[in-house]
Amino acid sequence: MILDRYLVKQFAPVFFVAAAMFMLLLTLVDLFAHLVRYLNNEAPAREILRASFYFLPQSFSYALPISMLFASAYTLGELYSRNELTSVFASGIPFWRFSMPLVVIGIAASVFSFLFDDNAVVPTMRMKNELTMVLLNQQRPEHRSDIVIRARQGSLIYAVDFFDNHGQILNGVNIIEQDEDGRFISLIRAPQAVWNTDHWAFVNPVIYEWREGLLYFRTLESTNEFREAPDIFRRNMVDVEELRARDARLLVEDLRALGQPFTHALANYHHRFSFAAVPFVVIILSLSMGGRFKKNILLMSLLSSLVAAVVFYVSEMISMMMAQSGYIHPFTGAWFPVILFTIIGVALLRTAKT
Repeated sequence: MILDRYLVKQFAPVFFVAAAMFMLLLTLVDLFAHLVRYLNNEAPAREILRASFYFLPQSFSYALPISMLFASAYTLGELYSRNELTSVFASGIPFWRFSMPLVVIGIAASVFSFLFDDNAVVPTMRMKNELTMVLLNQQRPEHRSDIVIRARQGSLIYAVDFFDNHGQILNGVNIIEQDEDGRFISLIRAPQAVWNTDHWAFVNPVIYEWREGLLYFRTLESTNEFREAPDIFRRNMVDVEELRARDARLLVEDLRALGQPFTHALANYHHRFSFAAVPFVVIILSLSMGGRFKKNILLMSLLSSLVAAVVFYVSEMISMMMAQSGYIHPFTGAWFPVILFTIIGVALLRTAKT
């Protein structure tokens, strides 16, 4: 439809300019937040710029919703001020049909946001965090200590003194095997286990077995039976925000199975999906506010976008803090602001000028 193409043509340039502006602003904020510490540690300018470059995907992810909100509100405001929408409505085309291209763009942007975060933001932010630690002379721990992992639906329990992530080595290994009723079957002890392609190779292992009411002790022969991948020990070394969605879900499952606190990780996992829905929510908001300004459209659209963004992110921050602390369910904490602002957008849309 000609009107669909016309609306998209009016929207696209404003969106790209707004996205570039907000990306620049967010990148500068991140740069200046670390600049003093960079200079105190005599970080090379080239490496500082590289860290800022790694932050660009994250800045675009943050800028996407507010850029769409501003571009939509400004575009509709311009059309209202030029009385172009009056002609559209006079021709019998309802507002919902005219604005449908923006709704489709919002849905597509939400899908893109999730995929972009999962495939671009997560790896680049991991590289950025690692580079920042190097520049600030901080060290990321290469091993975890005092690890307890349940495997094979609880029939195996790994108790490890510490895990060397770089060498993929378990040190101080104890593996308890139990039956379905939780009764002891055997205990394997070894000073060390090294990952060998697809299994753990033990160093000087011994095994204690419970048979006929007696505990037997013997040297364990070479075996490739223990194939629990190093990932189950490694996943707990990073934050959910540094993991792709699939790995984040596995981390939550690991923490839940081990009986360790998982509420914080689960809230961040749900937030990965709720944040991707924000572009669609802001489109709904923009449709309701776009025709409310006929003077100073640029300034009012920018101001209203910033105010809406601040209110949304503050409410999201509060609900996420409550979810991470266990006061509300993680799913509720992640999705409540999205649902609330969708309802507000629809309510305002009913009073929009059409």
